[in-house]
Amino acid sequence: MTPPSDQNVHSHQDHPHDRAHSQGPWAGIHALLHLDAHSHDHTGLAEEQSFLDNAAGIRTVWLALAALTLTSIVQLAILSISGSVALLGDTVHNIGDGLNSIPLLVAFYLVRRVATRRYTYGFGRAEDLAGVLIVLSIGFSAVLILWESFQKLLHPAPLTNLGWLVVAGLVGFLGNEAVALLQIRMGNRIGSAALVADGLHARSDALTSLAVLAAAAGSWLGYPLVDPLVGLLMGLIVLFVARDAARTVWFRLMDAIDPDLLAKAEAAVRTQDGVQVLNRLRMRWLGHRLYAEVHIAVDPQHSLVEAHQVGEQVRHALFHDIANLSEVVVHVDPRSGPDDEYHALTVHHERLPAMIE
Repeated sequence: MTPPSDQNVHSHQDHPHDRAHSQGPWAGIHALLHLDAHSHDHTGLAEEQSFLDNAAGIRTVWLALAALTLTSIVQLAILSISGSVALLGDTVHNIGDGLNSIPLLVAFYLVRRVATRRYTYGFGRAEDLAGVLIVLSIGFSAVLILWESFQKLLHPAPLTNLGWLVVAGLVGFLGNEAVALLQIRMGNRIGSAALVADGLHARSDALTSLAVLAAAAGSWLGYPLVDPLVGLLMGLIVLFVARDAARTVWFRLMDAIDPDLLAKAEAAVRTQDGVQVLNRLRMRWLGHRLYAEVHIAVDPQHSLVEAHQVGEQVRHALFHDIANLSEVVVHVDPRSGPDDEYHALTVHHERLPAMIE
């Protein structure tokens, strides 16, 4: 395809910059660190947004790790003097969430690497693989909680230091709910399934922290069996959390896309002047970035330049309407009749499964 026409090249006025260009002795440093990196086309803008989203994800994971580490230290100290399996389950959850941050951080840092001749799409899939480790971690936490609770059910014992146990439950709830809100909100904003899964893990911890309060109340009233029963309940809740997280990560690994998002993209394509038929639109996630492939048909009388202009209009519309979109590949066909004369050479090579409307 020919280079974009002058109409498609965006001037500085098209997209106002949020920051001024560096001048003086700082100019070289800013250029070296890409602090003022920008582009005149939407692909460049998408790359810059991807970098900003990645930085936001890294910052969120570090904040979550700090909060969970502090919460775990407080709860471990109280666990040593209380002997509560409910508190044990909550503490194990917090430590597990902290350990989950390590592969997630590695994935976010790995995504920053540029594509290579072997990894031509970059390293975005590392984020989805980190999601698999998070799901396994949630499942392990559930099994451990259920096992310890079952053992305590067979050999019940009264809890001690109930006041401190209540403090531990409140600390766990506040710390984990803060982390959950931060990670789920940021994960949804940048499109990171792994970050959302980690946030769900933190939310399950917040719920188990509240359950610690119920265990303390039961022991105070003289019912030591409340502690292991609450532990069993927590284990079951965590299993459901693991199921939801596994479902989210499975969708990403299988290149699933929200049908509503696909419909929005199709509407954006069909409303562009010159698009006579939308033959196919496919989208997939790589980490927290979207990639799209569009096949459209235009008037066969169009020149190459005119057909390219229609394709650029489609790309432009999608970049504006679809968040987290990094790249759009548009294939432009001349519109043909039922015999599809323009694809006679390659139609027998098509192996794509039919899409259910």
